[in-house]
Amino acid sequence: MHLDAVRHVSNAVTDAHLFTYLVPETAEEAAAFGVTDRGPAYLAFRSAAMGEVPWQVVAAAFYNFSPRAVRAMTGVWQAAPPARWQAARFRAAGRAMRRVGVDLTDAQLAEARSLIDPVVAGADHAGKVLAAANAAVALPPDPLVALWQQITVAREWRGDAHLVVLADNGLGPCDCLVLHTATGRLPTALARATRQWDDKEWSAATARLVARGWLGPDAEVTDTGRAARERVETETDEHCAALWAPIGAAGARRFASLIAPITDAFTAAGTFRGLRGQPDPVDGG
Repeated sequence: MHLDAVRHVSNAVTDAHLFTYLVPETAEEAAAFGVTDRGPAYLAFRSAAMGEVPWQVVAAAFYNFSPRAVRAMTGVWQAAPPARWQAARFRAAGRAMRRVGVDLTDAQLAEARSLIDPVVAGADHAGKVLAAANAAVALPPDPLVALWQQITVAREWRGDAHLVVLADNGLGPCDCLVLHTATGRLPTALARATRQWDDKEWSAATARLVARGWLGPDAEVTDTGRAARERVETETDEHCAALWAPIGAAGARRFASLIAPITDAFTAAGTFRGLRGQPDPVDGG
């Protein structure tokens, strides 16, 4: 399995999944449960597949969020149980895709499913908590949303693998975020607002990266830091080669082309304005 094909399909999957965190339909569905704070709503929607777990479990699975950020979700399962959050997530995804005019024919949907289904069915979920949880969720009857859920499994599988690589490279939860922002892959203001590491924690992580030579004294990323960041992505690709092996490089590239209309429609609608060229803002590093 060629790693360039893995990176290509991984980027396509990330892009096709991303809209759910940005569209108004998601906020509207959360507001129907009485949850209007974007942080707890995001955490509830994304972790709902795991069931009614304590916030500490969510923090462990999400890695790069500070404990104080995740603790804010306390009470979301009292607002509505996880199954209702999951159903609301499906509704939001379907509503949003139809609002922006995602137009996949029945034949395209069937072909896309013929490629992604064996990928999901054959996935080894050891150590892949969010992917395993999403794979266990019953697919909705709406064919477009069902495809999106299969995309979600693949997206979370790469995310779970990425956390293994981050830990293996000695990049802790705040450290990976500082490096991520220093390379320009995620706006610092967004990272600080959503992950809620305080000034002391952010400064300590920056100092650790400076000591490694990955950041300079001015906290600008060094060539060594850029190489380290790319190595993390390459090692993640290496993990993900096994995920896409059931359909091979050609199948992976074909799947990427089949789901591209999802990203194209949201791009045309302005959903990603200010984020294009950036990886998934829910990604940790």
